[in-house]
Amino acid sequence: MSSLNQTIQDVFNEPGCGKNQAKSEKERKKGCTKQLQPGGAAGGCAFDGAKIALQPITDVAHLVHGPIACEGNSWDNRGAKSSGSSLYRTGFTTDMTENDIVFGGEKHLFKAIREIVEKYAPPAVFVYQTCVPAMIGDDIDAVCKAASAKFETPCIPIQSPGFVGPKNLGNKLAGEAMLKHVIGTEEPEHTTPYDINIIGEYNLAGELWQVKPLLDELGIRILSCISGNAKYKEVAWSHRAKAAMMVCSKAMINVARKMEERYEIPFFEGSFYGIGDMSDSLREIARLLIERGADPELMDRTEAVIAREEMRAWAAIEPYRQRLTGKKVLLVTGGVKSWSVVAALQEAGMEIAGTSIKKSTKEDKEKIKKLMGDDAHMFDDLTPCEMYRKLKTAEADIMLSGGRSQFVALKATMPWMDINQERHAACAGYHGMVEMVKEIDRTLSNPVWQEVRRPAPWERAGAASWMDRAIDEDSFPATATGPTDQGKEAA
Repeated sequence: MSSLNQTIQDVFNEPGCGKNQAKSEKERKKGCTKQLQPGGAAGGCAFDGAKIALQPITDVAHLVHGPIACEGNSWDNRGAKSSGSSLYRTGFTTDMTENDIVFGGEKHLFKAIREIVEKYAPPAVFVYQTCVPAMIGDDIDAVCKAASAKFETPCIPIQSPGFVGPKNLGNKLAGEAMLKHVIGTEEPEHTTPYDINIIGEYNLAGELWQVKPLLDELGIRILSCISGNAKYKEVAWSHRAKAAMMVCSKAMINVARKMEERYEIPFFEGSFYGIGDMSDSLREIARLLIERGADPELMDRTEAVIAREEMRAWAAIEPYRQRLTGKKVLLVTGGVKSWSVVAALQEAGMEIAGTSIKKSTKEDKEKIKKLMGDDAHMFDDLTPCEMYRKLKTAEADIMLSGGRSQFVALKATMPWMDINQERHAACAGYHGMVEMVKEIDRTLSNPVWQEVRRPAPWERAGAASWMDRAIDEDSFPATATGPTDQGKEAA
C-alpha cells in the first residue's frame, strides 16, 4: 500500500472521529471503504481542505504543485488574519502545463522551491499535491527531501490530491503532514505550566484576538494555535504544551488525539461562541492546567474574569434582546457552528427554526438536542428549494449561512448574514458575542428589505412571482427529519 493510501486509511480509522464512534467493532475495522461518488467533492476537494487548514500559518510559503487554477480557486478563501508576516497572502504555484504533464513536473517543482527560498527566505515551504501531478506520478516527497537538503529549508509535502475525497478529509491529511514532518521538530526557548495549544482555530476575521487578551490576563500562554495566526516554529514546538483545546473536531481531531497519545497533552472540545460556552471553555482550560501542575488559584482568577466579562456582555446585549426575542433563525452551516452558534443565538432570545448537520459529528448532534430539546429541527441536507420555502413562509425571519447560500435568501427577499469563513465580523469571545447580536439586529432592521419586497412597476400587485410558483410544497416536500426520525439517526 502506498504512503498516501496508508495515510488515508489511518485517517478513515481515526478512533476520535464521530462516525467511527457510532460504528460496531466489525464495521470500524473495515474503515470508510465506500467508493467516492461523482460530485462528492462539490463542497470542496481534499486539496482545498488541506489548504484551508494550513494557509493561516502566516510566515510559510504555500506552494501549490499543479495547474494555476487550483491556486486561483484556493487563494485567500478564508478571512484568516495575521498579526505579523503576510507571506501567507502570496500565492505560489508551479503552473503546470501540457509539457509538464508529458515529461513530469518534478524538475519544475524543484526550481519553484529554489526561487521561493532565494527570493523570500521563508522558515519553511509547504508543497501541496494536487490531482494532475498525483495522476502522472510526481513524487513530491522525494523532491521536498532533496530541496530541504539542498537549500537548508524545511520543505513539507502535503499529500492531498483533490480526487482522494472531500474537504474534511483534506483537513485531516494536512494535520497528518504536520504530525509527521513539523510537530516536535523544534524546541521553545522556555515553557511554563500555563502553556496551551488551540487546535482547529483559524483566526477568521481576527476572532482569536477576542480571546487572547483574557488568556493573557490569566497568565495563560498560547504556545501554538494550529493554525490561526501561527508561525512555523510555533507549530513545530507545540508538543511542549500542557493542555489543548479543540475548537473544531470535524477538522483536526486526529491532531489533538495523536498529540495526547504521543506527548500526553490532554484536550477537550469547546467553543468561543456565546457567553456560556466561552465561560465553560475558560473554566476547562484552567482545570486541565491545574491538573498538569498550575497553581490552583488559577481557577479563582478565572472565575473572577468570567463574572466581570459576563456582566459586561449581558448589559451590552440587553437593549438588543428586546427586539430580537422571538425572532426565528435558520442556521445553515455545520460542524462546530451547528451547536456553538445555537447557544449564542438562544442567549440573545432568538429561536432556532432549524440547523444543518451535514458536516456535524454525533457529538455535535447530541449537543444540539441538549440545547434545543427533542423537537430540534435538524437537517442533514437542506436543499435551496426548502431554504426558500422556509424563508418565504415565515418559518424563519433571518438566515445565517455561508456565502454560497446567500442568493437563496436574497431571492426570497429575506435578511441574510454571513456566519462562515468569509465574514468580516469577529463573533468569538464575550465581545464577539455582543458584535454578533448587533450585526443580526442591523441586518433585521435594514430598511432595504421593505423596499425589495415591493412589486416591480411591471408586476401586477399581489401576483405570485415565478419563484413562488415554482416552489410548491406539493412538488418539494420538506426534507427536515422530524423529532422521531432524527432521534433514530442520532442514536
